[in-house]
Amino acid sequence: MSLPVTFHRAASAEFIEASAWYETKRVGLALDFMTEIDRCVSLASEHPLQFAVVREDIRRVVANHFPYSVYFRAEESRIVVLAVFHGNRDPSIWQTRTIRTAGEGSDRA
Repeated sequence: MSLPVTFHRAASAEFIEASAWYETKRVGLALDFMTEIDRCVSLASEHPLQFAVVREDIRRVVANHFPYSVYFRAEESRIVVLAVFHGNRDPSIWQTRTIRTAGEGSDRA
């Protein structure tokens, strides 16, 4: 059974921005990126405890073929995606999102 997924607003923005960037590099590459991130999110939703804790209660799914990871919190009744994050960026950016805030809320079906 998979848990419902909610995206932090910043994670949604990162996902959209990265998708747009990949599309400027090659037509169709954004679709490949979105498919891979969706696969990562689905894995987190279906098997959240399979992924190692990287900080406090935050877990990570590493994307294939793209230098991105999906950082998430597994709650009792949902998964909260905190970041769709490029591996070369400063992790302190997403780490500030680990505090539960009103910024969590964009649902994904």
